[in-house]
Amino acid sequence: MISGFTEEQIAFYHRNGYLIARGLASKALVSAICSATKRDLKAEVQPLEYEAEVQYPGSPKSLDAPGGHTVRRLKSVFGRDPAIDAWAKGPELGVRIRQLLNTEQPLLLSNHHNSIMTKQPEFSSHTGWHQDVRYWNYDRPEFVNAWLALGNEEARNGGMQLIPGTHRQNLSSSRYDSDKFLREDLAENRALIEQAVLAELESGDVLFFHANLFHMAGRNQTSCAKFALVFSFREANNLAIPGTSSSVLEDIKL
Repeated sequence: MISGFTEEQIAFYHRNGYLIARGLASKALVSAICSATKRDLKAEVQPLEYEAEVQYPGSPKSLDAPGGHTVRRLKSVFGRDPAIDAWAKGPELGVRIRQLLNTEQPLLLSNHHNSIMTKQPEFSSHTGWHQDVRYWNYDRPEFVNAWLALGNEEARNGGMQLIPGTHRQNLSSSRYDSDKFLREDLAENRALIEQAVLAELESGDVLFFHANLFHMAGRNQTSCAKFALVFSFREANNLAIPGTSSSVLEDIKL
C-alpha cells in the first residue's frame, strides 16, 4: 500500500508551493523513460519544441543556425511509450497528486506540460522567472506540477530554482515584462528573487510544485544533457475555458 505524504509534508507544500519526494521513481522505470526520450530525440519525433522557436537567452537564432535543431522539449508525451504512461498512472504519483489537490478525481493536462524537458550542453536557453499559469485558461489557477528528474539536477546544468510562497501572491502587472516574466530590474522583484531556493535533485526524485509558483532555470553549462518528465494535474471540476489553448485536447483521466 502506498502511504503518500505526511500531514506535515502537505502543510509544507501549501505554505511554500513546492515539495520534493526523494527516490519516488525506480531506477528501472527512469532508465526506460530515458531510453524512450533519447529514441524520440534522435528521430525528432513530433510534436516537439526547438530552442530556436522560443528565442530565450542562449537559444540559436533560427532553425537554420548552428544548433538550430536543438530540442527544448518533447510534447504530448503521454501515450508515446509504456514506461511514460506507467509513471503517469502509477500509484506513487497518483496518491500524492490526490493528496495535494485534495481530490479523488485528478486529471492530467493534455495541452500544457505533458512534456519531457531537455537542456542540451551547448545550445540550451535560460528561462526567466515565471508562473506556468500565465498562458493557461481554466476556471481556477490551481494545479500541481510533477517534475520527475531523469538524472541529477543542480545549478550547473540548469536545475530548477523556486521562490517559496509566491504561489499565494498577486503581483501587479507592472512587475512583469511583455512576455509575463518577472522583471529583474525592479527592486521589489529583486527582493523576491533573493529568497529563491535551488531544487537539487537526483535521478528518480520528484519535485511537486504549484503552477502559480515563480520558478526559473538557467542554461546547462556541463557536457551532459539533462532530461526531466513533467506532468500537470487539475481537479475534474476546474474546467478549461472553451475556445482557448487549454481546451484543444481532452485532459486525461488517471
